[in-house]
Parts: sequence; C-alpha cells; structure tokens
Amino acid sequence: MNDRLLVATRKGLFEFTRTSRGDSAPPSWQQNALHFVGEPVSAVLPDPRDGTLYAALNLGHFGVKLHRLRAGQTEWEPCTTPAYPPKPEAATNADGGTSAAAPEDNTPWSVEQIWTLEPGGADEPGSLWAGTIPGGLFRSDDGGESWTLNRALWDRPERREWMGGGYDHAGIHSIMVDPRDSRHVTVGVSCGGVWQTSDGGTHWRPAARGMEADYMPPERRGEENVQDPHRVVRCPAQPDVLWTQHHCAIFRSTDGAENWHRIEAQPSSFGFAVAVHPREPDTAWFVPAVKDACRIPVDGHFEVTRTRDGGRTFERFSQGLPPAPAYDLVYRHGLDVDATGTRLAMGSTTGGLWMSDDAGEHWQEVSAHLPPVYCVRFV
Repeated sequence: MNDRLLVATRKGLFEFTRTSRGDSAPPSWQQNALHFVGEPVSAVLPDPRDGTLYAALNLGHFGVKLHRLRAGQTEWEPCTTPAYPPKPEAATNADGGTSAAAPEDNTPWSVEQIWTLEPGGADEPGSLWAGTIPGGLFRSDDGGESWTLNRALWDRPERREWMGGGYDHAGIHSIMVDPRDSRHVTVGVSCGGVWQTSDGGTHWRPAARGMEADYMPPERRGEENVQDPHRVVRCPAQPDVLWTQHHCAIFRSTDGAENWHRIEAQPSSFGFAVAVHPREPDTAWFVPAVKDACRIPVDGHFEVTRTRDGGRTFERFSQGLPPAPAYDLVYRHGLDVDATGTRLAMGSTTGGLWMSDDAGEHWQEVSAHLPPVYCVRFV
C-alpha cells in the first residue's frame, strides 16, 4: 500500500505519512512536512518513474509557477512555467470586421492556472503533460525544463466554442496516457468534452459521443464539444474502461471512449470527483452533491458512493465522515485511490482530510483544519 500522501491546498502543500504506533491501535496518518507555506498549490504530481515531485502554484498577481523536487533532494527548484506564444491578430475583412473564415478568439493566450500534471508513458523518461486554464495542453520532454503548447488541439476550430464552468474560461483538468501506448492520450475539458490523440498529439478527435449536456438547448445536448466532464479517469488494468463525473450525470465507456453511457445514481449523479479501481474496471467511487448554484452535499449529508457492478447499483458510505448537517465539497482532484484499490484519500473545501483502508466503507479523519483542499495524491 502507499504510505505517503500529498495534499495540495490553498495555503501550501502538505505531506502525510502513515505510521504504526507499535501496539494494538491502528496505524495513523501524521503530517511530516509542509511546503510553500501560505501559497496556493493548484496541482501536484509524484512521478512514479523517477520519484520526482512537481508542484504548480497559482500566485495571482505574481503569476503561475512550477517547482520540482528531485528524488533524494531536500530543496525544491524552479522549473520553466508553460507559456503561450504571442496571440495572433484577428483576421479582418474588407469592412474591418472579423473574417468569417477566422472567427475572433476571445480566449486569453496566457496561463491562468495549471489545473493538472501527469507523467508521460513509462517508455518516455522526462516527459510530462500539463493541462491549463484557459484550455491549453502543454508537453515537456525534459522534466519541466521547457514546455510546448500542443497547437494541434489548441488550433482546432472547436476550441473557440469551449466555455468555462466554474471558471471564466475553459480548462483541461484530466489527462490520461494509455499504459499500452504512450502516444494514445485522452484529455477532459470543462467545458469542451473529451478529446483523444493516437499519434502523440499530432491529430485530435472528439471522444464524447453519448454524453448529454442538459444545460444546452435540446437540439445541442448531444454535441461532443459542449460537454462538461468534471473529471475523467481510466482503469489502469483495463484502459478501454473510462469513467467520468459529468455535470449532468455519471458516464462510463467500455470501448476506449468511442461511446459513453449515462448512469444515474442516488442520492445524486452530480459531483466533481471520481476514482476508479486500478484493476477492477466495474468499481468506482463518487462524492455526490447538489448541482449548479448549491454545490453542497444532498440534504447536508456528506457521503461517498461506490459501484462494483459498472454502475447498475451503488452503495452509500458515511461512517467516519462528519454527521449531517455537513457542507464539505470535494473538488475534481480531491479523491484518490492507491495501487491496491483498497486505500482512498479524500480532501474537502472546508479543510477536512479523510482516509479509508477498506475501499471507502469506513473513513478516518486525518485533519479537520487544513486550508481548502485542491488535490490529493498517493506517492
């Protein structure tokens, strides 16, 4: 099992380790380090290939920063931050208006936030992917020393229709590299659907067929480019099975995102976080909430749901979580499962952190007083 946890928050990056007390009492989780004290850490990546840690910071007026801690070292070092090229001037027609062939791009060409960081394939040492707001996908092939915007996706005409959900602009929050083929990459966009490449990013295609955006007019609800998958995950052992917690429901694909099927769950099919078992593709966890303006647990009852049969039925667990009324919300990256599929970590916007050692059925409070949690990841 993974005995180390990274927790990215609004006020720093916390590190917890699991320790045994040497008696009949169960092991406990203890904070053993705090990095970037007081600074918002928007994303964190423990690279399983070489043990390097990466942390993205969103410093507001001072911009977005990226840092790296190499295995065996004690000092973080700055990396190059992903950056957009200069924005081209809009093409104009003879009347001085925007050309129909080149519609105006109202998206800022600047990184407002690094929303997710993921390693490249096991056969690509030093490769990294970064998803940003406003919807750019960046790649590094030298461990963060340099970054390149993937223009093939950014220049797709559909990108100009992407829109923000909770943020002013669209963002890429989910990046999944197929363990069978490092050139096969899937990304999730809020709001812009799911996109895939099979050639390392040279060409992209939409991959959200079957998703339904209930917030759109009826004639547009099935359009792939307007979907809002809040988080997308893939089963490592069976990569053709993917799950997403969408704004309007839960969706699942069993054919590599060629088609998605809608799933309704109680008490709600709305939420942000989803985790999938690393070996059992029918097992996934969710944190239900009331959607749109509320975004709180249903009836103030904070719980985790689990399906073990591909979404046909769901179990509901709350033992060890705060009793009602509780208004904890779990962000997209606030839920993680370790390599065994039995240990889970969960952090909330109200600063709660919980662990489960039995696949989500019982939870242990690790802390109730952290800053708002953006991301939890096992090392």
